[in-house]
Amino acid sequence: MFVLTCLKIFAARILDVTLGTLRTSFFVKGKTIEPFFIAFFEVLIWFVVAREALNTEGNMFFIAISYAGGYATGTLLGSILSGKLIKGVVGVQVVVKDDCDDLINILREKGYAVSIIELKNDYDGKNKDMLYIGINKNKLKEVTKIIRDYDESAFIVVNETKSVQNGLIK
Repeated sequence: MFVLTCLKIFAARILDVTLGTLRTSFFVKGKTIEPFFIAFFEVLIWFVVAREALNTEGNMFFIAISYAGGYATGTLLGSILSGKLIKGVVGVQVVVKDDCDDLINILREKGYAVSIIELKNDYDGKNKDMLYIGINKNKLKEVTKIIRDYDESAFIVVNETKSVQNGLIK
């Protein structure tokens, strides 16, 4: 019976922390309805499991391990699910060491819109171009590979984008 209680606490924590992670991800993306409903079930589950954990007779060490293990596992699972379920757009800023016309052509041939910003570099006196590419988050690995194949020392900055209006996003 005690082992079953530990497993129940572990599973419930996985569920409520996964929901909490998803709620936060939706909120950061500007959603309001999804976090509202998720929060209700998240706290309901948390309340029930916390009550059970605190009222269980037995070795509190195993209860604490079950509680903490479920929390950690829920965080991992929530992060994985957020990455797969919540679509997003990222802005990729790239500075390469030399002329980047070939890289621009490669990216555009693959269907990516590339904006070029001229940089004045006071550090080494060389002016460079920064490429800005707005893409769906699921295309990030592909774009990063194209850039790294062109220049493995390229300076790449990726920013989450809350919303996008107009423009071309692959």
